[in-house]
Amino acid sequence: MTMPNPYEAGRTTFMGVELLIAPGALVPREETELLGRTALGILESLSFDAPPRLIDMCCGAGNLVCALATARKDLRAWASDLTDGAVSVARANVARLNLGARVTILQGDLFAPLVGQRLEGTIDVVVCNPPYISTGKLAGVSADLLVHEPREAFDGGPYGVSVFQRVVRDAAPFLKSGGQLLFEVGAGQDRQVSALLSRAGCYEAAAVNDRGGTPRVVVGTKN
Repeated sequence: MTMPNPYEAGRTTFMGVELLIAPGALVPREETELLGRTALGILESLSFDAPPRLIDMCCGAGNLVCALATARKDLRAWASDLTDGAVSVARANVARLNLGARVTILQGDLFAPLVGQRLEGTIDVVVCNPPYISTGKLAGVSADLLVHEPREAFDGGPYGVSVFQRVVRDAAPFLKSGGQLLFEVGAGQDRQVSALLSRAGCYEAAAVNDRGGTPRVVVGTKN
């Protein structure tokens, strides 16, 4: 059976915000709204002496950063992705939504393009929807995901946690004390990711369940 092309519509809606989509960037999923809503809840529950600051790591089409900046008119945010396709779509969405004064899209390997921006120790929230499917599954039961969408958006290495490991380590210098690192995780990965946060020695980990009771977001609060 031919897989439908998710890019044919050219647009999708995420957290009530209409976004452009195009080949080269993952099409935003409804399940990722749990990550977005959790981050928004954190932003709304805290009091800030200055406008809150957020990093969207592995930003893809920019759906998280655009939705959060649309909801929080005082949010200053930076987002980063590795590939030309994702960065191009994210920048197009920022421009279309007139968020350019508050949202900066950068390109590079995880936090590398943020170094030198004087952001260390100033960030309240980091959100990350990383690639989290193992390379083996993408060669087998999950191979259909690669029919239209880019491998880089899915391939999390041999065990599906390679990017989590790096982000846990590299986010810490950017977060304030009490700042929070939020991940979307695959079903059954919450314990692994919580263990990574705990082993880092500077986070307290907690999980957030979806409507079906499955943990799909893990939050690490920096000590």
